[in-house]
Amino acid sequence: MTELADVTGLLLSRIRDVPDYPKPGVMFKDITPLLADPAAFTALTDTLADLSVRHGATKVVGLEARGFILGAPVALRAGLGFIPVRKAGKLPGATLRQAYDLEYGSAEIEVHAEDLTAGDRVMVIDDVLATGGTAAASLELIRRSGAQVAGVAVLMELGFLDGRRKLEQALDGAPLEALITV
Repeated sequence: MTELADVTGLLLSRIRDVPDYPKPGVMFKDITPLLADPAAFTALTDTLADLSVRHGATKVVGLEARGFILGAPVALRAGLGFIPVRKAGKLPGATLRQAYDLEYGSAEIEVHAEDLTAGDRVMVIDDVLATGGTAAASLELIRRSGAQVAGVAVLMELGFLDGRRKLEQALDGAPLEALITV
């Protein structure tokens, strides 16, 4: 068994299935037991930090909101800066904003305009890759800032939603790493 397989097993054992949440027919993947377990949270943080360093990142972007919980300790562990990508209207000062489509409607995310520069290589961290819309919008923001995308890393990919395929064009050759695929 490889080291990554050991980590994946530990992580899976700390993710709780919650049936019919937030609506009937949905199996919610609750990561709060993982976050509450110092060994599992450390293993997750170390693995994502190693990926960030391996892909040559100079900064880590965390997507609101659970991407903040994962991205900040990953950046700290890897010795990199942390940049939050927020829902529109949550950041003071000059921002770059990107709209994207949701299943039923649209949304916007933003980043401080000065937080990313042309010399940065950015690793995007989030908890789940679902449809890929938020991740794709974050990649567009990163490129519009002049920075390069080092990659995207997520704890869990919901493979049945086909977000990876939808994200391929936005990745433009950058790697997508999912520690768990369900």
